[in-house]
Amino acid sequence: MSQNPDLPVIEAASVDAAINSRMSIRAFLPKAVPRATIEELLRLASRAASGTNCQPWNVYVLQGASRDSLSEKVCAAHDALRADPGLAPQYPEEYDYYPEQWVSPYIDRRRENGWGLYGLLGITRGDKDKMHAQHQRNFRFFDAPVGLMFTIDRVMGRGSLVDYGMFLQTLMIAARGHGLHTCPQAAWNSFGGLVRAHIGAGDNEMLVCGMSLGYADPDQTVNGFHTPREPVERFAHWLE
Repeated sequence: MSQNPDLPVIEAASVDAAINSRMSIRAFLPKAVPRATIEELLRLASRAASGTNCQPWNVYVLQGASRDSLSEKVCAAHDALRADPGLAPQYPEEYDYYPEQWVSPYIDRRRENGWGLYGLLGITRGDKDKMHAQHQRNFRFFDAPVGLMFTIDRVMGRGSLVDYGMFLQTLMIAARGHGLHTCPQAAWNSFGGLVRAHIGAGDNEMLVCGMSLGYADPDQTVNGFHTPREPVERFAHWLE
């Protein structure tokens, strides 16, 4: 593997295609992903930048029985929490992923995303059962053959979560280069205690997020959901 910074990217269009085709897939085929491929994706992701090269990522790969068992545990907790909201203190979030108080334009984008997805699936605003069932699809990794759990040492600062974001994005783009798709999932955040116990993570580790990895099912309607992006002129500020 070359470390030459002057090495040209011969096929820039392929890099662009990998980035542009990355999306959150919510229905996967039951096609296995070879371990060698997963290892190569993680190796590529490890090239992500991190402050002073700390490389603060820990990755747990779940397949087969380990994946299915975790899904059953968390789905049961998810169902119990719905039946008795008073159980919420048993499932504290690992960290504040979302703001305590939403403001525009972020709340507007969030609503557009949620109702766009539900609308595609025919889920109406008052259909709590279908909403619950769709949310629970997260905890079955959307039927992907590979589930990934990412943790970070609690001693690390908030800056290391920036590093982690670069690692996750690199992994997702690398997956596209190998014909695979992903879905990064913050939904696991409230069940970090269950996840950490299942994967054998130490008390010093904090769950960052989960991720589904596999081959997209092209016949599933949900995979036709494409989220919009703000144009560059709305978020870029040019100074001369």
